[in-house]
Amino acid sequence: MQRKLLIVEDEPDIAHLVQKHLQDAGYDADIASNGAAAMELFRKNSYQLVILDLMLPDTDGLTLCRKMRSTEEYVAILMLTAKSTELDRVLGLEMGADDYLTKPFSVPELMARIKALFRRIDALKEGGNNITEQESIKRGGLYIDVNKRSVQVEGELVDLTAREFDLLLFFARHPGRVFSRIQLLDKVWGYNHDGYEHTVNSHINRLRSKIEKDPSEPQYVLTVWGVGYKFRDQRSES
Repeated sequence: MQRKLLIVEDEPDIAHLVQKHLQDAGYDADIASNGAAAMELFRKNSYQLVILDLMLPDTDGLTLCRKMRSTEEYVAILMLTAKSTELDRVLGLEMGADDYLTKPFSVPELMARIKALFRRIDALKEGGNNITEQESIKRGGLYIDVNKRSVQVEGELVDLTAREFDLLLFFARHPGRVFSRIQLLDKVWGYNHDGYEHTVNSHINRLRSKIEKDPSEPQYVLTVWGVGYKFRDQRSES
């Protein structure tokens, strides 16, 4: 099935350049130049990925991202931003973006990020099928509803970003196995470029702050000093 993407970008030259390269790569891509047009197309069509500019004439990408994330159907979101501050990146990820790319960007890098997102999504789907198509995972007081992409800790709903959920789900599907930061980048982010290891650290710190009773003494996502991280294998401890 042909992948369908939505490009939300108010600069026509950039939007059509990206569309052309996507079409050349075999994707079906629509363009919206503002938030209102984007939401209209988003509601009418089933997209697998949205390329979303942070700055739009009638709204901002963060608000639009939040609206898209409020729908039941999951879609990958790659946020484009002319800003390069850590705050902008963190805000985008907290609002539900799967990845971000700072302008100006190269088309090869954009295409690599898109392919990486699709590889990660496909790998996560295959991972679910490999566990007898289970729809939920329970580890101690942690409950993960895979289909609804929701998480509860001791019965309380926890609000995770798209990437935090994917990271937790990957860990929960491989209890007891140790992963390096590079391996996590490859398996969860879909790329393993040098210099991005700090991204893993920051995501794990935020994930722990949301699911751990005491983040300084984690019960689920454990640090293996000098190696990486692992998810506690509570089944072998019972």
